[in-house]
Amino acid sequence: MRSPTTFPEDVPRLTDGVVTLRAHTEDDVQALYEQAVDSVMLRWTTVPDPSTPETARTFACEIIPAGWREDREWAFAVEAPDEGGSLRFVGTVSLRDEGEGRAEIAFGAHPWARGRGYVVRALELLLDWGFRERGLRTVVWWANKGNWASRKVAWRLGFSFDGTVREWLPQRGVLHDGWVGVLTSADERRPRTPWLDVPRITGRRAVLREYRDSDAPRIVEACSDERMAYWLPDLPSPYTLNDARSFMDRGRELRASGNGLHWAVADPDTDELLGNVSVFDLAPGKNPEIGYWAHPAARGKGVTTEACGLVVRHCFVPEEDGGLGLRRLSVIAAAENTASQHVIEANGFTAVGRLRQENPLRDGSYMDTICYDLLASEYRRD
Repeated sequence: MRSPTTFPEDVPRLTDGVVTLRAHTEDDVQALYEQAVDSVMLRWTTVPDPSTPETARTFACEIIPAGWREDREWAFAVEAPDEGGSLRFVGTVSLRDEGEGRAEIAFGAHPWARGRGYVVRALELLLDWGFRERGLRTVVWWANKGNWASRKVAWRLGFSFDGTVREWLPQRGVLHDGWVGVLTSADERRPRTPWLDVPRITGRRAVLREYRDSDAPRIVEACSDERMAYWLPDLPSPYTLNDARSFMDRGRELRASGNGLHWAVADPDTDELLGNVSVFDLAPGKNPEIGYWAHPAARGKGVTTEACGLVVRHCFVPEEDGGLGLRRLSVIAAAENTASQHVIEANGFTAVGRLRQENPLRDGSYMDTICYDLLASEYRRD
């Protein structure tokens, strides 16, 4: 049984030479207040709303010391150098004791510190200390669904991603869906899967880029089109802004799992959304496939053909040169969808089979599906 902890005397000072973990002091109150009123913290965490300097003082001078004294939450202040070399408050990282060698990890960063890698370094120190000094065997990570920044931090540290628990995480009287993952003392401290980036690819008729929230209305326009609905019967009807946001979230999920990429096809001059090209089933053991759709305003202009060609090229460029380094790529089209078949054949794919009555249509009927593929060994890079 451990002796009672005296705060701040018994709080260890941990450092990797860049970031330092230490006990909180009253000097941290102003930075904690600035952090608590930041919109990112308000959206994703349980900081009081409204927060005040007094709530920040209570956190630093009462709540955190009590957590150490009662041996239920071990919270550290993090500091690191700013651009001028002066030490600044980065944020707070903690382990909440769950008993039986288990703990929950928690972290929050001051706005100035985000994107600098300081939080990951701090959490590596925290985890080392927790596994070594507190005898932890398993650490759990929770985040509200949609908190991609938190998820990427957990991914970098080697946490698993074990799915979504519905209506589980409380935040100001509301239960939110929660993402969850774990890291054990025996696990390697590195990502378990790739996290894919969406490279910007520039063509003559289109630019391929990452999706933005502002693309949602154009997605709704495209997916509400009668022609799109005919060939893609699984599209919701009516198609709403929430459906568009869900589509973009699925693209983020593909990236985070290393299983695929969505590109927004945009006008080179106006940046207006013209369509989509996706490549999916990239995980080991699967058969990578390409898919696409066009906004009505982009049809008949060669935009989709060019966009697909740019993605095909990226798929076959070797990984060491910045591509995906695929060996083979497949694509399908309904037998009577001649426009889609033109895009496919113009990009060098070969028809390799026909699945009879496999493609469902919006009216409840079925149509044959034509299967195509293209091998890296036969792809001609112009």
